[in-house]
Amino acid sequence: MRMRGHAPGPRSAAALVAAIGLLAAAGCSSSSSTSTSPSTSGSPASTAVNTSQCGTKPGVKATGTPIPLGAIATNQPGTSFTDIPNMVGAYFDCVNANGGINGHPIKYYIETEQTNPAQIAADAKQLVQTDHVVGIVGNTSILECTINHAYWEKLGYYVVDSGIAPECYSTPNSAAVNMGPRYSSDGAVQYALSQHVSKVVFDQSNVPGTGYIAAGPAALAAAAHTPIVQLTENVPISDANSVAIKEVNDAGPNGAVVLNFTPPEALVILQAAQKLGLENRVKLWGCSTPCNTDFLAKALGPKWNNKLFVNAELTPPDPTSTPSMSLYKAILAQYGKSVSGGVGSFSQMGFAEAEIMVHALESVTGPYTVASVNAAVRGVTNFDTGMLCKPWTYGPYPMHIPNNTDYTVTPNNGTMVIAQGCTDISSVDPQIAAYRKAAGLG
Repeated sequence: MRMRGHAPGPRSAAALVAAIGLLAAAGCSSSSSTSTSPSTSGSPASTAVNTSQCGTKPGVKATGTPIPLGAIATNQPGTSFTDIPNMVGAYFDCVNANGGINGHPIKYYIETEQTNPAQIAADAKQLVQTDHVVGIVGNTSILECTINHAYWEKLGYYVVDSGIAPECYSTPNSAAVNMGPRYSSDGAVQYALSQHVSKVVFDQSNVPGTGYIAAGPAALAAAAHTPIVQLTENVPISDANSVAIKEVNDAGPNGAVVLNFTPPEALVILQAAQKLGLENRVKLWGCSTPCNTDFLAKALGPKWNNKLFVNAELTPPDPTSTPSMSLYKAILAQYGKSVSGGVGSFSQMGFAEAEIMVHALESVTGPYTVASVNAAVRGVTNFDTGMLCKPWTYGPYPMHIPNNTDYTVTPNNGTMVIAQGCTDISSVDPQIAAYRKAAGLG
């Protein structure tokens, strides 16, 4: 695995604030767990699963001609998504140590960028023209889908990524393993509506893209004939008390407050509500995926047990001891030294993306070329990652939202536990409806 960084390019303060806000919107939070031991969640990885199971020839190092793959990730002060491609690389290292792809090791190039459009475009050309990559996997960037999607379409690359920008979900050559900002917010609002709240207050950071995100929750509330109040807050939040009071007053005693912020910003709002005795002044509180961290659950304490309900795009790792979850933790422990966040959503996404790419590569017959590899990626159908509620399909569709079913979790004495099992995101959101129609899912 080879990572290349760049000196930060010119960008405005507004762009950096937008980057931080979009980290929340991405639904891409990392768990606060500080241990990468396979036994972190009580899963029997050390005995039931070992890393040799990631390849077809346990203990046999791949020595054939390398298969070059690449990724682009945002990496700048305060906003880094590099844990995701780093976990992809850790998975590939494991595969290379256990037979590779029919004896071929994967050579993985990671380009990093600082929300500079020219830099992002140059990164794509570096991967294609200099590194000669035959596939793109692990892209996680605030702007990359917006800047490069036409380039990938022109050259015939079918990207497996972690989506942030709208183009990650609305274009033909990008398919994400996560749900992204809009659909994660949909999930949080949908759970609140299922609890028969009389009103929804949806509050998010005041950054570019808020209108696109807010349109999903607005559609769900309208279909339920439930009033919704849309709020935005400048971040970092300077007066959390006023924010919490405004949200609670707008929601009313039978209403719900749903947040879409990074964990630290959501935490200051929730702690302010608790300090003011407001946590029980509404029927429930909700949050998009970034709140799905033990860090937040521990910081809030037991007063928020079964009071805060958080969208979870991937299978919660703490209560799960499946072979896939155990293998993920074992690979993270042995090969994931550069994955700073440890067990959590970022590394889970990277694991799933790497699994999908390896599955596609194993189906290729003949040389590994741009054409053969990307045809295989596009052809991935009903693949069980072990990290998502439903099998994952790429498919020949004009848009891709393959992860559109998820969990709801709630704090329980410092950990997040499942409050609601896998539930389809409502097709009342017109984007979800358009995808399901395109994919022949009804």
